[in-house]
Amino acid sequence: MSEKIYEYRDEQNWFIGKANFANLISSFGEIGREQEVFQIGHLLNQLIPGNYDDENYNQCVSIEVIKLQSDFRLFQFACEVLNKLNNRQFKVFQHQGAILVKEGEQLLLVHLPEGGVLLKDFFGSGGIDKIGDTILIATRNEGKTKEFRKMFAALGIKVENLNDYPDLPEVAETGVTFEENARLKAETISELTGKMVLSDDSGLKVDALGGLPGVWSARFSGPDATDEKNNAKLLHELAMVFDKEKRSAQFHTTLVVAAPGKESLVVDADWAGYIATEPKGKNGFGYDPLFIVGETGRHAAELTAEEKNELSHRGQAVKKLMEVFPKWQAQE
Repeated sequence: MSEKIYEYRDEQNWFIGKANFANLISSFGEIGREQEVFQIGHLLNQLIPGNYDDENYNQCVSIEVIKLQSDFRLFQFACEVLNKLNNRQFKVFQHQGAILVKEGEQLLLVHLPEGGVLLKDFFGSGGIDKIGDTILIATRNEGKTKEFRKMFAALGIKVENLNDYPDLPEVAETGVTFEENARLKAETISELTGKMVLSDDSGLKVDALGGLPGVWSARFSGPDATDEKNNAKLLHELAMVFDKEKRSAQFHTTLVVAAPGKESLVVDADWAGYIATEPKGKNGFGYDPLFIVGETGRHAAELTAEEKNELSHRGQAVKKLMEVFPKWQAQE
């Protein structure tokens, strides 16, 4: 039996696990929830049954819960450990407040919230094919959507964008701050569609330009702006700035998630770097070819999608969002 120790920790959750002869979850710090976490361990026997007599028993998991805010995170951690111990492919996702575990095309476990859920809410008019929570990203930019799709996959949430809703009107970005613009898009589209909507307002702040282009980043070069024209204008504006330190800049993202009847969720993050004197790299979009990442010397457009998701302003903001999103989503 493996003696390796596994751990998951964020601001609201802290779990420590190891291989065991049975699936057991105990609560070290969650006073008053001992029975609840014990039952979750019992449910895991639907995935990997405990074997007490057979010498070739499956490796189950024993988890000590120190902090618990998200049952989803606990199930996800347990399944990740079981996958590693037994070479399995369990995947965890959530739907209408329930937590589901599947392997391949097989649904293996459903954990319902207290009181259950209505069948019509759970299955919807489209039947079982519609299972899975969806978030609508308020953009038509497929590059941006691709980044969010990878990030939200970790929460088992499917991603749509405005290209899936061609009849929706454009929302004018009349705000003077990133948060104002992100709120306008998320809350307006959520009201029109009745869906959970995520909007981000992102931009490049260049210190030598007093924070410009800022909220005008996408249209910096005018009403017919393109990425190429915006980059060319930025290079022109900095043509007489030769010192690298004076070409400092930050990518900024503010994320707003809105849903009917809820107070919107807001997080933001910055990504520090410098503006290069010439573009480099073929990945990413926007100002990525000109943005030098910190002190690395690499341009953002030279990063892989995985590297960018880990380092970027959007990646940092989404990490913050993932920590607070389950609690926000569970609110009435």
